Amino acid sequence: MREVLARGLPQLGVVPEAMAPLEQFAGLLLEKNQVMNLTAITEPREVAALHFLDSLSLLPLADFAGARVVDVGSGAGFPGIPLAIARPAAEFTLLDSLGKRVDFLRDSCRALGLGNVTCVHSRAEEFAAEHRERYDLAVSRAVAALPVLAELCLPLVAVGGQFIAMKSVDSQAELDAAQGAIALLGGRLERTVDYTVPTTDIVHRAVCIRKASPTPSRYPRRFAQIKKQPL
Repeated sequence: MREVLARGLPQLGVVPEAMAPLEQFAGLLLEKNQVMNLTAITEPREVAALHFLDSLSLLPLADFAGARVVDVGSGAGFPGIPLAIARPAAEFTLLDSLGKRVDFLRDSCRALGLGNVTCVHSRAEEFAAEHRERYDLAVSRAVAALPVLAELCLPLVAVGGQFIAMKSVDSQAELDAAQGAIALLGGRLERTVDYTVPTTDIVHRAVCIRKASPTPSRYPRRFAQIKKQPL
């Protein structure tokens, strides 16, 4: 793991001091994964590349310095925890609907001494009711179709802010299908960036959406409706 991080972190402009907490988080993740299904990736070198360096690949795509960031559907803490380690001056909210995962995130942040992270057990559409348009950045690596992610994430982003969805490179049809939803929710597709995860030959895609205007108050809808009738 250390060799992978030592090669990959400089490519992303991450200081060497981030290596120790990343290694510590890997230990916490893999230990907890023995009793709870957090990740199918368990080989330390792959954790370093496919979880940590993949998450940190968002750093060149937005200004995280001092930003208020929400990670929607954070799961085992990706991309939120690696980003919070790398950007201690930013404020992160890790949002997940499963209480046991949020407990793991809280315990991990406490062990890592991450004072810039708040872990919240809530569904995104419910969280948006009291945190509407409060964030500079929303990020998500959650496995959901882009029209669904857009409805869950864009209401949380302040006008002028940005939503970055982490996707596969074969997501063009999904992106095309989401254009109407993005516009309806006040977003504007700014760019897509295909990036190679450092130390690998794996290419992923970041879909960067700018919040151009306020999201209409009727969105987000209840999740059952979002899932049944995507925008």
